[in-house]
Amino acid sequence: MSPPERLPAHLQRGVVAGLAGTAVMTAFQHLVEMPLTKRDESYAPADLAMRLLPLQPKGAVGRRRLNYAMHFALGVGWGVARGVAAHRGLRGQRATLMVFGAMYPADAVGATALGVYRPSQWSALDVAIDIVDKLVLAEATGMAYDALESRP
Repeated sequence: MSPPERLPAHLQRGVVAGLAGTAVMTAFQHLVEMPLTKRDESYAPADLAMRLLPLQPKGAVGRRRLNYAMHFALGVGWGVARGVAAHRGLRGQRATLMVFGAMYPADAVGATALGVYRPSQWSALDVAIDIVDKLVLAEATGMAYDALESRP
């Protein structure tokens, strides 16, 4: 029996899985969800970055770049959480659901507390879209993590 992997190995795998999961979620949003719902692109990641960091992007292009950088940074956070779950012994769908159960409320509460989200102004469809998009992120990140973990 091989010794258990150290936390850094799980975290590294989580970073890669988070990047992959975010790419899948982004593709899902742009190719499936947004065309179906007619929703415009969200700039919540950029708004969050501007509230937390001393950043003020110049123009629409700068704001869009910041938005994607923060979008992927947040996705990496989900991947790191998946790596921590694996380090603690959780695997597969159970780990993915545990990460979703911890990360989604933290995301929603944190963004609301900072004034980025205004859930009182959201419709039921807005809430459903947010949950589905984040479920896609969690599932894609979990699948990527599991695939990376099974590699020799």
